[in-house]
Amino acid sequence: MAETEDKERIAKRIARAGVASRRDAERLILFGRVKLNGEVLTTPAITVGPDDVILVDDKPLPGIEPARLWRYHKAKGVMTTHRDPEGRPTLFEALPAGMPRVISVGRLDYNSEGLILLTNDGGIARKMELPETGWTRRYRVRVHGRVDPARLAELAKGVTVEGVRYGPIEAALDREQGTNAWLTLALKEGKNREVRRIMEHLGLPVTRLIRIAYGPFQLGQLQPGEIDEVPKKVLREQLGLPGPQNPAVDKPEGKPAYRRDARRRR
Repeated sequence: MAETEDKERIAKRIARAGVASRRDAERLILFGRVKLNGEVLTTPAITVGPDDVILVDDKPLPGIEPARLWRYHKAKGVMTTHRDPEGRPTLFEALPAGMPRVISVGRLDYNSEGLILLTNDGGIARKMELPETGWTRRYRVRVHGRVDPARLAELAKGVTVEGVRYGPIEAALDREQGTNAWLTLALKEGKNREVRRIMEHLGLPVTRLIRIAYGPFQLGQLQPGEIDEVPKKVLREQLGLPGPQNPAVDKPEGKPAYRRDARRRR
């Protein structure tokens, strides 16, 4: 059943309430742990409206929190995942106590660092990740090798690497230091390991990769492991969200970032 303005998939509703991710919510349904209006569900292919009563493990869903967004400085050597089968430290294990359940907007691989956006709203995350949204991801990249400015300029037309087509990339040479160079790249797709694969295609293996901006949101002065909430007013303006019924719910701007070491909790 298709979603309408006042109805949505039940797994999406559960995820928006912060009980589980959308995928985990679907598993809960398949395990018979979700009731809709008193009946146990056997399929997640159900849409629900505002008056439907949903129970997970016989408990009603908590109220849906307003959309929130945080900037987080991911350190190198940290996974952007909730669980890692190899036991490596994860971003979510390092978040401060008291944080609501959040998901990442896109990812950075294990050896990359810089800005990750976190949100408590899955719909916002998906919207921000779509290339159609038109938001530019900016990176500072250190590469090994001699940079050919002409080949960098060609990236503005897009490039195909091993059968995968990548869209236009703005690439600028910032400075060279011996056999290393720093570049600034701007792109809108953000495919898996896109920057590393394209640089290797040019014969320039990446030795450091830092995301410095995602759309209008900047890494700024955040240090590794620091997190700072984006003011709700800014979030609404950038995403076109409706304003609050009570303007007092907006927190004052200028709240300092706080930091937790990106190590596993013991």
